[in-house]
Amino acid sequence: MGAAQLDIDPAATAWLLASTALVLLMTPGLAIFYGGMVRTTGVLNMIMMSFISIPLVTVAWLLAGYSLAFSGDGTGGLADGLVGGLAHAGMRGIGPQTLHGSVPELLYATFQLTFAIITAALVSGAIADRAKFSAWIVFVPFWSLAVYCVVAHWVWAPTGWLSKMGVLDYAGGLVVEIVSGSSALALALVLGPRIGFKVEAMRPHNLPFVLLGVGLLWFGWFGFNAGSALAANGFAAAIFLNTLVAGCLGMLGWLSVEQIRDGKPTTFGAASGVVAGLVAITPSCGTVSTFGAAVVGLAAGIVCSFAIGLKFKLNYDDSLDVLGVHFVGGVVGVLLIGLLATAVMTRGPQGLFYGGGLGQLGKQALAMVVVGLYAFVVSYVLAMLIERFMGFRVSREDEVSGVDLTQHAETAYTEGVLGHQQLHRPLLGEQEMFRAGPGYDED
Repeated sequence: MGAAQLDIDPAATAWLLASTALVLLMTPGLAIFYGGMVRTTGVLNMIMMSFISIPLVTVAWLLAGYSLAFSGDGTGGLADGLVGGLAHAGMRGIGPQTLHGSVPELLYATFQLTFAIITAALVSGAIADRAKFSAWIVFVPFWSLAVYCVVAHWVWAPTGWLSKMGVLDYAGGLVVEIVSGSSALALALVLGPRIGFKVEAMRPHNLPFVLLGVGLLWFGWFGFNAGSALAANGFAAAIFLNTLVAGCLGMLGWLSVEQIRDGKPTTFGAASGVVAGLVAITPSCGTVSTFGAAVVGLAAGIVCSFAIGLKFKLNYDDSLDVLGVHFVGGVVGVLLIGLLATAVMTRGPQGLFYGGGLGQLGKQALAMVVVGLYAFVVSYVLAMLIERFMGFRVSREDEVSGVDLTQHAETAYTEGVLGHQQLHRPLLGEQEMFRAGPGYDED
């Protein structure tokens, strides 16, 4: 047995293997979640946009993505702190005997790959019902390399400039949530609103699908967060509990808003609240106490329940509220680290409420702004280039006919179209829009 094999932690490796499978399951879970949120004319297309992200990101990751994100520590970084090099392009120099800490580096690279996959899939929610599938296929790998891998290097690589500054993002509030939300806004602006936006009520066609998808996401999120400990120990157990608590409090926070504002809690609000709480705890799961996790989840559920209405006031059509839930939830989680981080969890830095001063909060705020702006600008430019050279949006006729039929020559349902309201229907009032939750359109 080689020396490298003697250094492997079997328990950590087993837990990371399980966590990697859990995180990969989140992308099919997201596909079902998103598929339930759209109308019947776009459900297959929505599911396919998530599923196709798996092979597209995997190929990009193996060719160059992992190297760009995580090399640079003496292995040929192109610009120290800004982006990794190509020392591991094609996974060169990494084999079964190569370790990342006490786990095989091949496994660590695969675990990180699953994060990159779901981040790309999240972006698709902003452009439901109107994007060319061929354009999405072109967008995803280039976006993964130019946006995701660069930000991952900044935040998670030892030589990344935000990492060296001391910015805390345990499992992806910056790298996954803020990146996906900012990129989603850019695509929504490039493609423009759906036909019937703010006129036709575009309701989720299958709420049981939505709840099933959220259940799979929540299940996978334990691997997402607790797997990031790269160990099977008490620290991973604390993160596991924090993830459960934040999801629960996110649901309660969102439902409380609905009860007070609208008079009735909804199943869709319950699903949305869980996601909001999980999004916010993603960056902070390894930095806050169990009480802190409850505060993070509750705050996210309340704030995101109001944030989803911004698209109607600002007139951008983020179809499934990626900005309102993932960006805003990510901001809540990233900033609350600066208030609630405890030395017990971080093994050093503390938040303002625990005697750490304003320093950590300032670092978190700076990272939030820089990452959000970078992801938005690069995504916008890339989407504009695709729009210029091949077109990103389907034709009006194809959109009216439905992207399932026009993009895939298939339909999910043969009995008709669900989730539509007739254009001659009286416009919905503002109160009804707010009652609807993410994925609905206000009139």
